[in-house]
Amino acid sequence: MRPAIPLGPRSLDPSMAPIVACCLVAALWLLASVRVSTDNSRWGANYFPNVTLTTQEGRSVRFYDDLIKGKIVAINLIYTSCQYNCPLETARLAQVQKLLGDRMGKDVFFYSITIDPQHDTPAVLKAYAEQFGAGPGWLFLTGTEADIDLLSRKLGLYSPPKPSNKDGHTPSLLVGNEATGQWTRNVATSQPSSLARMIGTWLNSWQNAAATPIKSYADAPPAAPFDLGAYTYAKRCGACHTIGRGESIAPDLLGVTDRRDRAWLTRFIASPNQMRAAGDSTALALRAKYQVQMPNLSLSDDEVAAVIDYVAKQSRAPAPAATAAVGPLLTAYLAIQRGLAADSLAGVKARAIDVASEATRGGTVQQLVAAAAKAFERVTDLASARAAFGTLSDAMLTAAKRAGRPLDAGVKVAYCPMARKYWLQTGETIDNPYYGATMRTCGRFEAGIPSPE
Repeated sequence: MRPAIPLGPRSLDPSMAPIVACCLVAALWLLASVRVSTDNSRWGANYFPNVTLTTQEGRSVRFYDDLIKGKIVAINLIYTSCQYNCPLETARLAQVQKLLGDRMGKDVFFYSITIDPQHDTPAVLKAYAEQFGAGPGWLFLTGTEADIDLLSRKLGLYSPPKPSNKDGHTPSLLVGNEATGQWTRNVATSQPSSLARMIGTWLNSWQNAAATPIKSYADAPPAAPFDLGAYTYAKRCGACHTIGRGESIAPDLLGVTDRRDRAWLTRFIASPNQMRAAGDSTALALRAKYQVQMPNLSLSDDEVAAVIDYVAKQSRAPAPAATAAVGPLLTAYLAIQRGLAADSLAGVKARAIDVASEATRGGTVQQLVAAAAKAFERVTDLASARAAFGTLSDAMLTAAKRAGRPLDAGVKVAYCPMARKYWLQTGETIDNPYYGATMRTCGRFEAGIPSPE
C-alpha cells in the first residue's frame, strides 16, 4: 500500500506555480468581464428601443445598433418650428461641437430627435441643421410618432404637455456612454464648456483630460460684482450673438442700441414671435436674412432692460479696428472666413449675397469680387464653400491691389502653404478657413498685399 500524500499547502509542485497563477488571473478576468456585462446589461440592448429613425439625409438607422451602441452620445428633443428654447438648445450644442473639435463623429455623437415628425421631414431637418452649422457626428432624426414617444420616455426626456410651458417640452440633454453604462441628464442650455467637459472627459473616464496644474483658491482674483445684464447675455444670448466680433448665425449686436429705438428693442427681445406674427417689418427682415429665428427666451422685464444696458455698455468699449480699404463688404467677407475656420456653413450663403450686393455698388474693380461671390450659390458642403472662398479671397486681394490702397490697421493677409491659398482676417493668431479645426493655426501672415492673379 502506497503511503498517503499530504495535502497541505507545501504539497504543490513548484513547476506548477506559473500555470496555477495564469489560471487564477484568467478566472478573475472572466469574473470581472461577467460583472461588467451584468452591470451594463441594464442599460444595453435589452433596455434601449432599437426603433428605426431617419436622418436629415434620408438614411434609415436603428437607434441602438447604429446610433448608441459602444458610443459616447448626447441626445435632445427639438422641433424646428419651436419659438422658445429649441433654437437656444441647438445653438448651445453647436458651441459644444466646436469645443469637442475632431472628436465629433469619431467617438462622440450628437442626436437631435424631433417631436414633430409630421412637419419635420428630413429636408426640413437638413435645412435646420445647416443653419446651426451641424458637422460630422451630429444627426437630426425623425421617425414615427409612436417610436419617438417610446424613445423619449425610455430616455427620460419626455415631459407631459403643460399649459404653463409654452415650449411644449423641457430643454433636457441626455449624455451617456453605452459601453460603460454611464448616463446622466443635463439642462440643454447649460454653459457649453461644462457640457463639453462632461461629454469629453467624464464619459471617457478622463482619458482625454488635459493635464492642468493645481491652483490654490488663494490665488483666485476677487469675484466681480454680480451683473444681471452680463449674466443674462452670456446665458441666453451669447450662443448666437457677438458684440463686435462679427456675425455668425445672428446679427453682431455692436452699436444696435444706437441703430434701434430702445422701446422697439425692448418689445423685440421680450416677444420676438409676437412681433413677427404682427407683421413688424424689421422683425420679418431679420428673420429672412438670418434664417435662424430669434426665440422667445421668456425674459423678465428686468432681464430685458439689463441686457440692453449691457450691450450698450459693451458697444461703447474700445474695439480694435476691423475694417479695410476694399469697401464695406469686408464685414460680410470676414464673417464667411470665421465661419469656415470654425467648420461652419451657418450664414455663409447669406453673407456671400451681402458681399455681392456691396461689390456691385463699387467701380469696375469690384465687379470681380461680385462675380466671385456668386459662386457661393452652388455651395453644398464645406469643401465647395472653401473652394468658393479661395476664389473670393483672390478677387478681394486683386481688387485691393488694383486700387493701390493699403489695408487698414487690424486687417491682415494670411497664407496657407498647404492649401496654397491667401485670405484676409483680423486677430493675432492664424485662423485658417481652408482646414478649419484640423489645422486651424496652419499658415503665416504676409507683410503686404500679394498679387494672386
